[in-house]
Amino acid sequence: MTYAKALAIPLFFTLCASAFADDKSSVFSSDFDGESKWALVYGAELESAQAHSGDKSLKVENEASIRTKSMIAEAGTMEIWLRTSAPVTNYKIKVFVNTTLSNDAGWVQVGNLEGSNNDTEYHAKRVSVDDPGKKYIRLDIESVGGTTNIDDISVDRILLSTALQKNQQQVFDEVMGKLRDDQSYQIQTEALKKLGDNYTSQIEIQRQYIEYSNGIYSTISLVLATSERSKMANPLGYATFKHVIDDVKKVSSPIQKTRLDSLIRPFGDIATASLNIVTAGAFNAFAEPFKSIVATTFEKSSYENAGVSKEAQKFAEKNGLNTYQTAEKFLGEIEKELAKANGLDKDLADIQTDVDRFRKDLSKHLKDYLVYGGQDKQSENFNKVMSKDDQVRATALKAINEGFAKQAEAVQTRSTSNAQLVQFMLRANNNIDELQEYKERFNQITSAMITFYDKFDKSIAPDQNPFSNADDRKAWEMHATKTRNYIQQSKEAFKKAYL
Repeated sequence: MTYAKALAIPLFFTLCASAFADDKSSVFSSDFDGESKWALVYGAELESAQAHSGDKSLKVENEASIRTKSMIAEAGTMEIWLRTSAPVTNYKIKVFVNTTLSNDAGWVQVGNLEGSNNDTEYHAKRVSVDDPGKKYIRLDIESVGGTTNIDDISVDRILLSTALQKNQQQVFDEVMGKLRDDQSYQIQTEALKKLGDNYTSQIEIQRQYIEYSNGIYSTISLVLATSERSKMANPLGYATFKHVIDDVKKVSSPIQKTRLDSLIRPFGDIATASLNIVTAGAFNAFAEPFKSIVATTFEKSSYENAGVSKEAQKFAEKNGLNTYQTAEKFLGEIEKELAKANGLDKDLADIQTDVDRFRKDLSKHLKDYLVYGGQDKQSENFNKVMSKDDQVRATALKAINEGFAKQAEAVQTRSTSNAQLVQFMLRANNNIDELQEYKERFNQITSAMITFYDKFDKSIAPDQNPFSNADDRKAWEMHATKTRNYIQQSKEAFKKAYL
């Protein structure tokens, strides 16, 4: 199975009928070429040298602010591509929304991005705006320790499930406002019912995020185990290396041939053209000893005592230096290719660590969430809400809703004032609000995967072919063409499933 093909397969396993299967179309998309959709309020300027796509990007040296020229309706997740001029450069982007440009006090912060990149390449960043209304969007940008370039900003339509949750929250806030001023039993009951419905609805969203993280985790595990991209850095796949091996064996003694075969065996089998995955450690352990064998084999004292023919000795005398220089140049080209492949594998390993931590943290949060909702602290309850069977989940959610209602009724009955009831409701509502943290963490995971795809694409672009020999260049391009097709399929599947 190939590197990118393995990446595509598990992505569809997590797709099911759910609130996540919404219309994920874009409601806003803009680069900084042509007529911009952004008004540059202050501190930012257009730059032609560092675009992610097209010709221009936005450059920020210290502080800047930009806003959309028109309102955006039903804003969901915002995606921003950014690069920093140095790995130590820190960026901070605050996202605000407003219904009008005439009221400067009306800007409300809805999101925040901050951090630093470990290189000077573009990285995708995603943040939840999640406003079902029609608003202007403003970005306040700060760059410390260097410049930040921003390009290709897009906003997806808000998910139906998120819009409904926002509406539920708004209704609940209104009822809570009444409850603080009125101890009416009817208002209390209304508030508790709204809270119970909202509390239960978030369980399905948490389940979906856990399922999504499971899918990504399985995907990355397969990718790490079946890295076609790393095989493109295997020297056995190229004509130059095979020619060097043939030349060395022409003038080698039996023991030198045996040593050479032993040295290249970890890379695969020349006879069957089977290639193994090459790691940086394996290559480093191979390169210098291999060059040493080549140099030693073509020394006069060596080939004269190797028991080879006069013709072979003449060949060694004539071609020894050239063979060594060819080997050294080729291994340098392979090393560059391997650095790219290993860099991609490291990125995936880092993402896998983040996904694993996210999955474990959210599973614990869901278990605690169920307990606060009135369920026993048993794995059976968690397993029911995580079931693949829709009916089992529906029955479990109904029981949880009823359990929450009983718990709330008990609090309502023994409360001597609204204060105790309000405290219970606020704690439950806080549990709901904590889910936003996990949404943003998942946004960062998907951002890392999008960035990985971008790096992968660039690493197999035709202008990245590292080889000087024509046959080697053809072999590299043949593998790259196949891999481009697989990675495109994988990207499309990823976007369909997770974005």
